[in-house]
Amino acid sequence: MKNIWRSLQRPIFILAPMDDVTDTVFRQMILTTHKPDLFFTEFTNVDGMLSAEGNHIVKKKLKFDPVEHPIIAQVWGNNPDHFYKSSKIIKDLGFDGIDINLGCPIPDVVKKGCGGGLIGNIKLSTEIVEAALEGSHHMPISVKTRLGIKKIETEDWVQKLLSLPLSAITIHARTVSEMSKGPAHWDEIKKAVEVRNSLKKETLIIGNGDVKKREEGLLRIKETGADGIMIGRGIFHDVYAFATINNKPVEISVERRLELLERHVKLYQKVWAHSKPYANLKKYFKIYINGFDGASLMRVKFMETHNFEEVFSLLKSIRFHTQIIIDKKRTI
Repeated sequence: MKNIWRSLQRPIFILAPMDDVTDTVFRQMILTTHKPDLFFTEFTNVDGMLSAEGNHIVKKKLKFDPVEHPIIAQVWGNNPDHFYKSSKIIKDLGFDGIDINLGCPIPDVVKKGCGGGLIGNIKLSTEIVEAALEGSHHMPISVKTRLGIKKIETEDWVQKLLSLPLSAITIHARTVSEMSKGPAHWDEIKKAVEVRNSLKKETLIIGNGDVKKREEGLLRIKETGADGIMIGRGIFHDVYAFATINNKPVEISVERRLELLERHVKLYQKVWAHSKPYANLKKYFKIYINGFDGASLMRVKFMETHNFEEVFSLLKSIRFHTQIIIDKKRTI
């Protein structure tokens, strides 16, 4: 199997895995604005993949359309045997690689010794990586981690991770205890790159934290020497976060925003109408309805909808009244 990480041209831009956000519908919507170099699935538990109770939830998280390739399955847990078995499933599903989460800061996850709770535990991390490699018949394995748990330990932790057969290491430039608070420590990403270079390793280093747009990412790459950037929450500020025109951000008209929102609602209805509640869709409204006069009030109206029929009716009404305003301006 080819190593997808080796085939990507630098700089690499990736959509971050975000639980209950970056599902197949959202990823397909990002394809309509500007495709990143690589997609990741939602945060998926290996224990759930192997249990009768959790399997129906996991199936939703691992659902993808062929147009989303290349796509990496991101998984978490702390049982090497479960990583071995789940990696077999991931390979059979047709993913391009496996990413192991060693950085999730959610307290319940960390307390279980998973996600960010594995930082510093190179013995168990090694067993997990080796199990995933063996179970998947040597698919490309990467990890997503942080600078440390309570204190920054970038150089020590990255050096240990570089001893593993990893294709890439994505580093969120904060500690576990910092979660998303305070500015990201991008100087630490530079240190991670320097450690990698000093050891003459080929493992890619991907930076993550507070980058909202491609132009910001390019600056961070220039500052740190990282091979790529992962954009997460920034996508909520700009659905065109991965795109530029003449090295400038893409300006989106209100009509285009409404068009994208309608497309998202229709795709969500097609894919999830019978397995996810309508209310789950509302978290995406602010991605499209922002950045223009009257956006807050319009967003409130969308948040007050209760079903697909109501949101389609609201879209029709907004377009009708918008057209009246445009026509009036033309006659002045």
